[in-house]
Amino acid sequence: RPEMSRFGVKVSVIEPGYFKTEITSGKNLENHFLSIWDKLPKETKEVYGDNYVKDFSEVFQRLQKVCNPNLRLVTDCMEHALTSCHPRKRYSVGWDAKLLYIPLSYLPSALADLT
Repeated sequence: RPEMSRFGVKVSVIEPGYFKTEITSGKNLENHFLSIWDKLPKETKEVYGDNYVKDFSEVFQRLQKVCNPNLRLVTDCMEHALTSCHPRKRYSVGWDAKLLYIPLSYLPSALADLT
């Protein structure tokens, strides 16, 4: 945002939480994680231990249960940012994003931009 303001371009930041998409698909995330895990040196795997992969897999499965399937929440924010005469500087979308980003929203935008 600050870099673009020098050129007269206004930027709105859309901060979505965890939504159900192909990118957040548990199977895709797990496959990506496993492909990285397979490339690690044996010593690194030993440091993390045998249960690390199993525990991570369980986390992926739990995340699928809490991700929001309503993508309209995100696209509505995009539409507002693009069509509003006075768009917000930041849009936190979803309860999890609000939990993380609302504390930042209490800071002046100039300070929040530093994070």
